[in-house]
Amino acid sequence: MTCCSPGPKKIFVSFARSWLNVGVIRNIIFDWSGTLVDDLPAVLKASNFVLTQSGKPAMTLDEFRAEFQLPFTTFYDRHTPDVPMAQLEEWFHSEFRQAQASVTEMPHAREFLEFCRANQFRTFLLSTIQSGHFKTQCRDNGFDAFIDRPYTDVWDKREKIHELLQENDLDPDETLFIGDMEHDIATAKHGGVHSCAVLTGYNTLEQLRAAGPDLIVEHLSELKGLLEKNHFQVTPPGQLPAVLQIPLATVGALIFNARHEALMIRTNKWSNKWGIPGGKIKFGETSEAALRREILEETGLKVARIQFVLAQDCIHSREFYKDAHFVLLNYTARCAAKNPRVVLNYEGREFRWLPPAAAQKLPLNRPTKILLAAVLKQRKSRK
Repeated sequence: MTCCSPGPKKIFVSFARSWLNVGVIRNIIFDWSGTLVDDLPAVLKASNFVLTQSGKPAMTLDEFRAEFQLPFTTFYDRHTPDVPMAQLEEWFHSEFRQAQASVTEMPHAREFLEFCRANQFRTFLLSTIQSGHFKTQCRDNGFDAFIDRPYTDVWDKREKIHELLQENDLDPDETLFIGDMEHDIATAKHGGVHSCAVLTGYNTLEQLRAAGPDLIVEHLSELKGLLEKNHFQVTPPGQLPAVLQIPLATVGALIFNARHEALMIRTNKWSNKWGIPGGKIKFGETSEAALRREILEETGLKVARIQFVLAQDCIHSREFYKDAHFVLLNYTARCAAKNPRVVLNYEGREFRWLPPAAAQKLPLNRPTKILLAAVLKQRKSRK
């Protein structure tokens, strides 16, 4: 009797078959605010109106994102415990009606909704949004045409999720709930459905990680790509066969203006820390071409005098929103224009032009700390 072990190909095929037995997603439940539409400025304005009417100080955006939670009664109980809920609601909605003209659709939201229709997913909305506000916003974006059944005016989504599943005969293993807050992830777990957190809304990466979703994505286009790649299954990247996980080559640059100030950008995907613009190199693209393209896409800037500084390994960084292995090619560059105008895309939350020494005092992600230190060391050695 002879014994032989299976070859690598057979092991991989066996792994892939077991992996493909995971439930295929056929139903999508969406949150609204922070997931499909960007209403954070309007909600912040209305919430600050409530706070000031209650004799409390207004909040900054960062303070509000850290404090706000669902059910929103918890937020009110903590900050305005002595004001009746009916009065709080009247103040909020009266102000929100005036501010909701600023509500816009999220980048990639329409693309994802069209993707759902093309693949015949059943789609639902489970949201705290008032039905009147939902209808008003849909008159502008038409998103209601992509939703089979909306559930609005829901104060606590955990109390509604089972009703939604039962009324529409949804298999939890075939259902994905997409939201931007801890409460959305808790609701998905309460209903026994798959969960995906998006970084486009109210909660920070740290808050969402603590909630433990099945997936965290930067935006809905990334989720679309993952579903297509994984045959419409919710499979966290870390659970893919190792043969499918490869290091990613990326480029990034410390960009200087005519005043020798460096451009620093804060992003959600790097734990809300400050860093530099950059991204992945496409197949067939040179590193310098990738750098010019990424900088233009993320900042609207054209650059010149590109110089290589160093290469870094970035492996399993907890600062980044998902587990990854990057090979970072870092450069310096100069703005081509004398008076550069920065236009951030959806990835950047805010930007600052700062002298390098001042930039070092910001809460930076680790790769940017290393790059800044290297650039300052080079400058010192030249003197």
